[in-house]
Amino acid sequence: MSASDCVSLSIPRVDLPLDVAASALQSTRLCPQSEVTKMPICEKAPPKMAAKSPGSEEEPGLPKLPVPPLQQTLATYLRCVQHLVPQEQFRRSQAIVKQFGAPGGLGETLQQKLLERQEKTANWVSEYWLNDMYLNNRLALPVNSSPAVIFARQHFQDTNDQLRFAANLISGVLSYKALLDSRSIPTDCAKGQLSGQPLCMKQYYGLFSSYRLPGHTQDTLVAQKSSVMPEPEHVIVACCNQFFVLDVVINFRRLSEGDLFTQLRKIVRMASNEDERLPPIGLLTSDGRSEWTEARTVLMKDSTNRDSLDMIERCLCLVCLDAPGGMELSDTNRALQLLHGGGCSKNGANRWYDKSLQFVVGRDGTCGVVCEHSPFDGIVLVQCTEHLLKHMVKTSKKMVRADSVSELPAPRRLRWKCSPEIQGLLASSAEKLQQIVKNLDFTVYKFDDYGKTFIKQQKCSPDAFIQVALQLAFYRLHGKLVPTYESASIRRFHEGRVDNIRSATPEALRFVKAITDHHTAAVPDSEKLLLLKDAIRAQTEYTVMAITGMAIDNHLLGLRELARETCEELPEMFTDETYLMSNRFVLSTSQVPTTMEMFCCYGPVVPNGPEEQLPSSVYCAVTPARVLAMPKNAQVIVRYGPYSSIGLSVEHRTYRLEGLLAVLAEDGHQVLLEKIEDWNVVELMVNGEVVFRCNIKDLEFGKPSHPRFASRGPFRS
Repeated sequence: MSASDCVSLSIPRVDLPLDVAASALQSTRLCPQSEVTKMPICEKAPPKMAAKSPGSEEEPGLPKLPVPPLQQTLATYLRCVQHLVPQEQFRRSQAIVKQFGAPGGLGETLQQKLLERQEKTANWVSEYWLNDMYLNNRLALPVNSSPAVIFARQHFQDTNDQLRFAANLISGVLSYKALLDSRSIPTDCAKGQLSGQPLCMKQYYGLFSSYRLPGHTQDTLVAQKSSVMPEPEHVIVACCNQFFVLDVVINFRRLSEGDLFTQLRKIVRMASNEDERLPPIGLLTSDGRSEWTEARTVLMKDSTNRDSLDMIERCLCLVCLDAPGGMELSDTNRALQLLHGGGCSKNGANRWYDKSLQFVVGRDGTCGVVCEHSPFDGIVLVQCTEHLLKHMVKTSKKMVRADSVSELPAPRRLRWKCSPEIQGLLASSAEKLQQIVKNLDFTVYKFDDYGKTFIKQQKCSPDAFIQVALQLAFYRLHGKLVPTYESASIRRFHEGRVDNIRSATPEALRFVKAITDHHTAAVPDSEKLLLLKDAIRAQTEYTVMAITGMAIDNHLLGLRELARETCEELPEMFTDETYLMSNRFVLSTSQVPTTMEMFCCYGPVVPNGPEEQLPSSVYCAVTPARVLAMPKNAQVIVRYGPYSSIGLSVEHRTYRLEGLLAVLAEDGHQVLLEKIEDWNVVELMVNGEVVFRCNIKDLEFGKPSHPRFASRGPFRS
């Protein structure tokens, strides 16, 4: 399979048997499309054209992002969630949505305000989306937010080889930035669905000029403006957890690759001097955003620290010269080195996570780029990265072999004044980074049986095909579907970023049930094929809705944020349990096509992966909301259905139920058992209300790793 035949797909946290799912689909020969009920037709008004912003004179005039019709969004929302929640919960949510969208009601008022906002702004959702997706998030950037691109493994014979690669890379960065500065990058055009349309290029101009400044409750995305400050002419090099200023323009002359190699060698020699080493300040940027804000405030009290922070915040990018990671160089381990550096004991402190681009060049050949995601989307990062890699391939035969003969001033080590308070904060940040490393369950899986060429030969969209395969794999593991996120570019519109394709469609559910249900009359293969085609069609139609600005997530976000601004209380529409559930994306995916040998990855977007919806322990999942609210010594009815033992022993259900009953009894509850007809289901009912429901296979009482249940006698996992 050629590199151009690959699709890079990131699926954090959830262990999906894609080999099984894809193989199941591989054996199908797709049939003609059946007659099915389709998604609602998008109602479109004539597009409004955005005024050209300063610096966009090379870009064709693009339309403004449309505001979808209110009733269309509400109907689509209900259709997206109906099959993911219990019937009674859906009926309550349906009534809430109906009230919100009633004629003359709050929904119409907010919709009108959104239309007014569309008239007054370049893009009505961009500020709301940026804040909600990134800047309001208080979690640490590594793993939680910052994706990585992993290059092909390099085979460096010595440190000089590592530095030659880094010099070549920096030279490519400077060449690419020159193209950006001269507006010489050709306008991107859409590929895939509705291909050929020009795309907004604004994100490219934030690649080397953006910085995410931490804040107490909200971060700020800072863009360096030449009208305010001089253009940055330096790169920050991280080596041995120290930071050095590498000037790339000296006396109005851009440094050659030989000059860069010479300067990098000087930096390595300086960094190896243990007597000069300073505390690993970069660790502070790996902490939670509010904690990093507090630490930065303390740092800023000293002028030396202020000067060092200023140099980092205004640099073009970081180049991180990593020490060997000390592990087998598998795809998984190389990806982890990019995502979190292996923690403070390895390369986790050899980073500055607020900077948009950090190019990692490891002595062991682990190379790639870590991205602070708020200024630009994955496809822009990949386009930039591919340009750099092609530059390096083209110039590799000319790669410098010796020091420059130029007289160059030595790079400068950034200095830090560390009070005992800062030392304490560093220790805390190091401990929390180690916890991030420990908590991450991550595997890179490479599927080699076929690529997009085979899928296209079946007259299917590769994207839709893979998304349906993911739904099948998840259902096989967990017995249900969950809200699924797939990013969809809306760069067809002025200042467009992304919206969400909700891949867990009703059609996907019908297909995966037909494939996996072994207890009812067998579904004929011909019908399975029709259901597969139907699921792919539904996925493709939703994709078109999303890329044309008609999806629901941005629209609901805009309505919600306007409600925050204008209403005393947030409407029930946005506090309803179904709405909250619909925005917890247990399965979060992104597909970025590449033509070079590399792959993209990122961490989970919910803390417990599938366990947030399908808990490994009932109490772990439900205590925050429902079980703690149960009256003491309550009468609890445990309802359970017939059990399928595919891949598990028949005793599994018995042990799990016994463990559950023991825990409830230990907490003082009176427990009754009741059989139901739903396969593989267990429910807890209190006072006639279902307070918890899950697949019985996901009860893991007695699992040795769980301290509370480890000693429960015969119960086992």
